[in-house]
Amino acid sequence: MSMTPRQIVAELDRYIVGQDFAKRAVAIALRNRYRRSRLTEAEREEITPKNIIMKGPTGVGKTEIARRLAKLVKAPFIKVEATKYTEVGYVGRDVESMVRDLVEVSIRLVKEESIKNVKDKAYMRAVVIVVEALWKNKEILPPNIEKNVLTDEVQNHRLDHLTVEIEVIETPKPMEIAPGMGSISIGNILGDMAPKRKRVKRMTVKQALEFLERQEADKLIDQDSVNTEALMRAENEGIIFIDEIDKIAGKGNTNGPDVSREGVQRDILPIVEGCTVNTKYGNIKTDYILFIASGAFHVSQVNELIPELQGRFPVVVELNSLTKEDFVKILTEPENAVTSQYRKLLKVDNIDLEFTPDGIDEIATVAYDLNSTSEDIGARRLHSIMEHIIEQVSFDINETGDATTVVIDKEFVINNLSKETKTYNIKKYIL
Repeated sequence: MSMTPRQIVAELDRYIVGQDFAKRAVAIALRNRYRRSRLTEAEREEITPKNIIMKGPTGVGKTEIARRLAKLVKAPFIKVEATKYTEVGYVGRDVESMVRDLVEVSIRLVKEESIKNVKDKAYMRAVVIVVEALWKNKEILPPNIEKNVLTDEVQNHRLDHLTVEIEVIETPKPMEIAPGMGSISIGNILGDMAPKRKRVKRMTVKQALEFLERQEADKLIDQDSVNTEALMRAENEGIIFIDEIDKIAGKGNTNGPDVSREGVQRDILPIVEGCTVNTKYGNIKTDYILFIASGAFHVSQVNELIPELQGRFPVVVELNSLTKEDFVKILTEPENAVTSQYRKLLKVDNIDLEFTPDGIDEIATVAYDLNSTSEDIGARRLHSIMEHIIEQVSFDINETGDATTVVIDKEFVINNLSKETKTYNIKKYIL
């Protein structure tokens, strides 16, 4: 990943409006990972990530920035909520489980890549098995068909509708060994000593090809190599996004589910500082994992976290509440814009949505006013408003399938807002 910080920000701009300071911070953090990878092993040992705290209201892009960042480099990424963890000694998830979850994500990521490398070979193996199954049941085949022709017929999907019987190996279900400790597979423990259970499944040729291709790919890949690579990636490229960290700020124990907020902070500290966590795939060091924490910090403040934990998050960036102009951009500029999403959805029913500039402006105005007069939920407000606006259009689809064009202008927006939305919208006029 050799993208410059400026290029990373430009990529994030395709999906996220505003929040330039946060984008710059994560772009530099990502670039520093590339810089570290170019150093010698001895030099790399001394350089650890500069963890980040994102401070700002919900729905302004904190999670999306971290998620898009991980996708840019195909890095193992998980989002966890700080409030789901409890201090050691209490019933609940222990903080080390976030690292184990990251390893599981990394395993899936590397395995999918490995499967792609053997896809063609696995597919040909699947074709051979399906052809043999069909050949045993010749009565369902076209008359006088030859075996070599049958292979071509299967590969060209001309026999996808036929039904075959395939012998499959049943995989033992994983068992949870203890809360927060992950799961184990009995098959992995006993290895080849345990007899493999097989059963016959009936499925279409199309389904059989898909199933067998995956099964054969699993046989072709080296799982030990996958595990080794996945652990290495989780250690050096993993990103853990800890949401709602503000909810465990503050000192002293509390009753109920929020057991010892300060205790949870102290349990998180060694994970962020750097320690070794045991997983079912082997040990993983957390020293070089990038941690991005976030919270609204409406009630508590960043400086109310324990000093040691604050010190491990040296970069603090504040994200701003969204303005009306931000909402206009969110509705029109990103590749995954809300308006674009609804256009694609209704296009399925042959309904073309056209948003006029004054319609976009009115939606943005309502979103901004609602966030100002009620709970500020950021860009999530747009989805609520859009559902109100096009509810009737979504319901009254043309059952004949004829193409229909619906123009969403200012008048349409005003006429289709629910009573509740209108009530909130006029609060600003009430003295």
